[in-house]
Amino acid sequence: MKHLFISVFFLMHFVYCFAQEINDKEVDSLYREDQFYAGVTYNLLGNMPKDVEQSGFSLGFHLGFIKDMPINKNRNVAIGVGLGYSSNSFNQNLLVDKDNMGKATYSVLKDNNTFIKNKFSNHLIELPIEFRWRTSTATEYDFWRIYTGFKLGYVFTHTTKYRGDLGRIRYTNIEDFNNFQYGLTLSAGYNTWNIFLYYALNPIFSSDANLDGNKIDMNTIKIGLMFYIL
Repeated sequence: MKHLFISVFFLMHFVYCFAQEINDKEVDSLYREDQFYAGVTYNLLGNMPKDVEQSGFSLGFHLGFIKDMPINKNRNVAIGVGLGYSSNSFNQNLLVDKDNMGKATYSVLKDNNTFIKNKFSNHLIELPIEFRWRTSTATEYDFWRIYTGFKLGYVFTHTTKYRGDLGRIRYTNIEDFNNFQYGLTLSAGYNTWNIFLYYALNPIFSSDANLDGNKIDMNTIKIGLMFYIL
């Protein structure tokens, strides 16, 4: 996945440079901005149950296309609607296993020395919707931007993995995971480099998942960099 992200990033950089050369020759009064995006995030877990902790480095990779639709004469205010892909991992000490009936069970691994790996990961198709403000013009390609919005994601596959004293445990597409994820987004920065924030409004697990009789309300928080390209 890291190699895929790097390849896509360099491809988008090439497209950006090519677009710059074209725009240098001809001014487009009906220009649009930031049609493609690629990003990397550090993934956090919010509302963690007691004794649940993150470990290691949890990464997310994101890329997609957004149709830019200016809504004012200067074309520096716009609505963006797009389609994207997101891959995320979460390293932590919440063990996901199954009982003899095949039902998912949850327990906390309190001793980090008893396991080498414990994580869950997911892959999503996403629908980003953004309200966009920027300082760009038809001839100015380096500009400030603030994009706020909402992102709806469909988890088409997710996996849990454990490796430690209990052996190797791996499950795919456990029913307790919410297939739909949605949350608020914010991108702000100058030129290509932008700080990106995502805060999920619904939990990772459904109401059927519980730890010691309590519902697991963990949600996703992503902090990282987003790169926008024409």
